[in-house]
Amino acid sequence: MPHSLPVEAATVANLRDLGGVPLPGGRTVRSGLAFRSGQLDRLDPAADPAFAALGVRTVVDLRTERERTARPDRVPPAAALVVADVLADAMSAGAASKLGTVTTDPLAANRLLGDGRAELALIADYRAFVTSGSGRAAYRTLLTALARPADGPLLFHCTAGKDRTGWGAALLLLLLGADRATVEEDYLAVNPAVRAAFAPVVAAFTAAGGDPEITEALLTVRPSYLAAALETLTEGWGDPETYARTALGLDDAVLTALRERFTA
Repeated sequence: MPHSLPVEAATVANLRDLGGVPLPGGRTVRSGLAFRSGQLDRLDPAADPAFAALGVRTVVDLRTERERTARPDRVPPAAALVVADVLADAMSAGAASKLGTVTTDPLAANRLLGDGRAELALIADYRAFVTSGSGRAAYRTLLTALARPADGPLLFHCTAGKDRTGWGAALLLLLLGADRATVEEDYLAVNPAVRAAFAPVVAAFTAAGGDPEITEALLTVRPSYLAAALETLTEGWGDPETYARTALGLDDAVLTALRERFTA
């Protein structure tokens, strides 16, 4: 089954074009409008023609203030930067925002996240993406920007481009009518790129005594993570459109614009 396509950028990890994902009725997601990636702290458009060719006009940063301060985005020339902090609420600032901290202290990570606790922490994060005030505000901002032609082409990202970014991509695809199997396949497709980008981190973490299951849980995406978000959405709101209208406050104009812009 086709899914979003990698863009072989030299200075941005895990960069993908959401175009080409199949939708019902023989339709697909239109290419060249929405991109997802890891953080842009190493972006150098002058040395990265593949990225420069995308013509990105808006960057939506889903990271926390701490992450943004530690590794600020290098925004493309003439592009607008929009901050949409998914984990701003203190209660939801979980594992997805702490990759750097966890991997620099392996023994502490073992104590805090060993014995399966890393996976449980990510599942809690995904539920918070759906229910927390900051999560709902962030995804409202993202989807509203995606609906505006003047804001595109648009790139959205977090740190690794897999969790907060993955749920943002899943929400868009669901609102465009993609079925759950398609959404899950696209969600899981980032794993090879994430593993490659973080291979040195994993090697150092393990060499220093870190439990490899912790980095495997933190630095990959799993069906159980996406399932947690989808189950939370279904339990609370029934379906993605009701969630978008009720929890995110998106109106007919935004939802119609999303479908018209992104359906080919």
